[in-house]
Amino acid sequence: MASVAVNKFVEICNYLQDPIHVARFQNFCGVKGTFPEKRTQPDSGQPDPDCPGLRQRVQQSSDEDVGNGDAALAQVNGKQEEDAARPDGPTAAETVRAKPLRRNSLTGDVGQEFLIHNKFLFYLFTFGTELGNEMFFIVFFPFLFWNIDALVSRRLIVVWAWNLFVGQSTKDMIRWSRPASPPVVKVEVFYNSEYSMPSTHAMTGTAIPFCLFMLTYGRWEYTFLFGFSVALSWSLLVCVSRVYMGMHSVLEVITGFLYSLLVLAFFQPTLEKIDNYYMTDHYAPLVIILSHVSLGLVAFSLDSWSTSRGDTAQALGTGAGAALASHVNYQLGLLQDPPLSSLPLTLPPITTGLVLRSVLRFVIGVAVLLTTRMAMKAVTIPFLCRLFGLPSDDVRQARQQMKVELPYRYIVYSVVGFICVCFVPVLFWILNLA
Repeated sequence: MASVAVNKFVEICNYLQDPIHVARFQNFCGVKGTFPEKRTQPDSGQPDPDCPGLRQRVQQSSDEDVGNGDAALAQVNGKQEEDAARPDGPTAAETVRAKPLRRNSLTGDVGQEFLIHNKFLFYLFTFGTELGNEMFFIVFFPFLFWNIDALVSRRLIVVWAWNLFVGQSTKDMIRWSRPASPPVVKVEVFYNSEYSMPSTHAMTGTAIPFCLFMLTYGRWEYTFLFGFSVALSWSLLVCVSRVYMGMHSVLEVITGFLYSLLVLAFFQPTLEKIDNYYMTDHYAPLVIILSHVSLGLVAFSLDSWSTSRGDTAQALGTGAGAALASHVNYQLGLLQDPPLSSLPLTLPPITTGLVLRSVLRFVIGVAVLLTTRMAMKAVTIPFLCRLFGLPSDDVRQARQQMKVELPYRYIVYSVVGFICVCFVPVLFWILNLA
């Protein structure tokens, strides 16, 4: 009985992992690839020449599996051509030829052109995938910290950093490649060089909104249904967008969603204790630095170079900088958390003055962070290259070295996190914007 259940579970997992379901969903949403009519021998174990840096999983499929895959691809392509030929199908004026929006400067992967027949879904899922990107959170956390609730932002950063570390490390241990293309259309290629299982976009896109909901419900006045609906909608939009982008199979997205809930269930009860420890304990700065650097070393030792390692170090560096700044703020009496007697918090009336001050705080703060990041990057990479005897004229090659990429990410983003949490609020106070 148990073996039957296990076999059925494996069968379901194999079904959900099949890239043809991704291709069919993309076709349903109006995405069509511009693949050549004939393909070279598949599963050769070598990266495609137009996809440098793409990780390949060892393939053990039979000739029958290859034949089935080609038949499924032909079925999808035939369906696309049939839809395009229908009188009510997309016209040439409605079809847009596009390429992936973001080029990965470290891998050189620029992607392949594809056709968009439904612009609304393209923009919707592009927005959805940005809700799970690291750069979105680097903007989202400061806005939340400066304008809404510093306590919630501090604790969300802890969840974000640990969530990315767990997810990216799991990817490098499982080592599954991205869905095969063709049949899948790569609408995004920025993360194409990373492994695929689980989807860390699905993990962060689930953990952050649900953690935000759990941290603010009861602390701020709003209904349970409203908060849960926003969190669920955010999560589903990010998860579905990863299938649309051709970056993950259905199984990988479902696994990322469930995995993030498991991580959140572990960290949510301890967030208050972690936050209090970071602020009050005299040994907290040492523990923060050692723990975050150690986790980065673990992540960098799991596999060969990939962009995922830099993203992990970036999140850990940001978390370390924010935690150190929280400790400094508490020790200097600069902490601005509202007293417990003022809970639950309510949104103030939305006035022109309030909006202008919030926008001004955000613009000034982001300008300071971007300037800091640019200055630190300009100094750190050449310094590390000189320190380790590496040529500084090829930044891409230099950053594929752990001894450059790890300290670069840590130094730059720990400083950015520290400036965001400690220096910028003081600047607001000086400018009478606090």
